[in-house]
Amino acid sequence: MDESLKPVFDLVNDGMKKAIEHLNKELLKLRAGKASPSMLEGVMVEYYGSPTPLNQVANVNTPDARTIVIQAWEKSIVPDIERAIINSNLGYNPQNDGEVIIINIPPLTEERRRDLVKNAKKEVENGKISLRNIRRDANDDIKKLQKDGLSEDMAKDAENEVQKLTDKYTEKLDAIFVDKEKEIMTV
Repeated sequence: MDESLKPVFDLVNDGMKKAIEHLNKELLKLRAGKASPSMLEGVMVEYYGSPTPLNQVANVNTPDARTIVIQAWEKSIVPDIERAIINSNLGYNPQNDGEVIIINIPPLTEERRRDLVKNAKKEVENGKISLRNIRRDANDDIKKLQKDGLSEDMAKDAENEVQKLTDKYTEKLDAIFVDKEKEIMTV
């Protein structure tokens, strides 16, 4: 392989790995019937006048599969944490006893499971769009290199390699979706 192509392939690999990592993070937010601290990952609490991630002002634990317990580091912000959870539109109903906040996670209905699978499919599709954009950018870079003197054969080979990488990462996305779907639909 021509040395001028190395940066292109490095970008492709890095970008596609990041697309997979992003998908995994997004799918963690989809609850599959089990309580998880990551379900509250996007919640921001008003803390001394600035929005702060929940995990920076409290411990978030799951003592069992249906309960999330939030232990604030300062008692004075317990009402702020409760308000932030309600305002986050995640559909949770926090119960505050003055010291800790408890969220009971109801079991998922069949309809809710199907909705979660649809959301997971949408996230996977977004991941595939990212992969295609990375492939397009890489092919554009290869065409520029071809104008700057890269042989046509090498350019074709490089485009084929980019397509193989795209196919490989697309298969990974599909495998991740199959696992997540199984996890969501398992009662």
